[in-house]
Amino acid sequence: MTARVTETIPPTRSGTLSRLLWQRQLQHYPGTGRRFAYLAIAVLATIILYYELYLPSAVSPAIMAHYNMSFSTYVWITALGNLLGAFASLVAGLADRWGRANLVVYGLAVTGLLVLLAMPHAPNGLVFALVFAAISFVEGIILVATPALVRDFSPQLGRASAMGFWTLGPVAGSLLLSLISSNTLDSLPDWRDQFTICGITGLAMFVVALFGLRELSPRLRDQLMVSLHDRVLIEAKAKGIDIEESLRRPWRQMMHVDILGSAFAIAVFLIIYYTAVGFFPVYFTTLFGFSLADANGLGNWFWAADAIALIAVGIVSDKARVRKPFMVFGALGTVAMTIVFLTRTSHPDTGYFTFAWIISLLAVFTGITYAPWMASFTETVERRNPALTATGLAVWGWIVRVVVAVSIGVLPFVITSMSPLVEHGAQVQTLSQKYAAQLKTLAAVDPATQAALSANPNDPAAATRAVGEIAAAEGVAPTEAIARLRAVAAVPAADLAYLKEHGSAVQQAAHDTPGQWQSWWWVCVGGEVVFLPLILVMAGRWSSRRAREDIEAHEEQVRRELAALRGEDQA
Repeated sequence: MTARVTETIPPTRSGTLSRLLWQRQLQHYPGTGRRFAYLAIAVLATIILYYELYLPSAVSPAIMAHYNMSFSTYVWITALGNLLGAFASLVAGLADRWGRANLVVYGLAVTGLLVLLAMPHAPNGLVFALVFAAISFVEGIILVATPALVRDFSPQLGRASAMGFWTLGPVAGSLLLSLISSNTLDSLPDWRDQFTICGITGLAMFVVALFGLRELSPRLRDQLMVSLHDRVLIEAKAKGIDIEESLRRPWRQMMHVDILGSAFAIAVFLIIYYTAVGFFPVYFTTLFGFSLADANGLGNWFWAADAIALIAVGIVSDKARVRKPFMVFGALGTVAMTIVFLTRTSHPDTGYFTFAWIISLLAVFTGITYAPWMASFTETVERRNPALTATGLAVWGWIVRVVVAVSIGVLPFVITSMSPLVEHGAQVQTLSQKYAAQLKTLAAVDPATQAALSANPNDPAAATRAVGEIAAAEGVAPTEAIARLRAVAAVPAADLAYLKEHGSAVQQAAHDTPGQWQSWWWVCVGGEVVFLPLILVMAGRWSSRRAREDIEAHEEQVRRELAALRGEDQA
């Protein structure tokens, strides 16, 4: 039995309010201007949502210090958030029945309020983790709803360009975060201020989406649209579509190797991306000594290069009519630049602009890969059933989030030495620099002599031994040795105790951590290599010529079907 769609809404006050707050379906395919406006709102909403989700990573050292949180605990909070986001993506598969727009609109309201009011005022680390989990859950839903909207409003011939703009969501969200944090952290050092800025921005975007975002009715969106020339045929065929039949057993329809294999491929390919999102600030501040503002400034280079590549390659891919050659080229380039990047772990003196060039090229190649992949994946889902776009994207979102959660959960077992650096590294470095001369003098004193002086600072025999040991080790006269010993005695006992308790652990971590990070970057390379053979299972041609032949055949079929429909109407 064909499902019935209500065409009009009575012009009553309650009807107007319902249309504003809930009824967002369009019964006719919009013109170019309105279509671009809806696409723009979907992309902007995605940007803001990812800005909100990624915000904690920009100030993660300050958050860990505020809540006395270990690096491992912070990583597990991130992993839990991704796991909840994975199951939220499955929930969002219901967007094929419920629609997409309302999920986006009210998701923006929830996350804006959580970021503005809840997260910066969490009384302890547990509450902070729960709020982050809630935001991650909503983001998992939006991960499915917004690309589904983009797919609905973009025919296949412009799909890579449209998906290039959609993938600006996570990338431009990261870029927006880096730009704001790198330019405000010095003047607004309290990490809570970053959440205030972000929360207000999120609520403003909610207002824009509430009044401006619409979606296609199921009769229109549940069909395959190759080009804008298909618009007339789609609207004509929509009158006879059986929506319920097309949505039967949705998950079973998506359980095929082309859907599952390609989703797993991009998930492992993106391990490098999600590591950058979550841990670049910590990585650059602890291993290379950059300030938090400079570490986020490096993110500006990465995300800006990625954003430019996403848009450019989307346009070129649509003109060439192919996706797979771009994916192969981008993946090979990503492998090469990840290897170059990982070699810098053994060069702690690597400069800011050296890293800027390396990560910019890495970002360009990931963008070259990702925009055509997104286009190809939606086309792969359409090959199975165009009415189940959101369900297919839900499978993708679930797999991506599970893989990311598992990989992030594994991270502390690969990089076991980060906690001393994150928790105590900055303070140890500050004290070591402040008392460099005194510590050098102290190192010249025998441990047994130090113990005797520590037990009784007025022990004359121990003091005499210490003076002799300092004079011999540093080649100074006894009077200078006495002066240096007095300087050591003037150092606050609490500072010396802190250095004694944490100094060796921090020193060992500084030695071990670069190699452990290098091992992790090799894991990322492995994921990028796995991606390559799974390109073969996806929809799409390798040859531009064959792709053009397919398009010509499709257009001829559209002409025949329109002619047949007109004949039926005249009869």
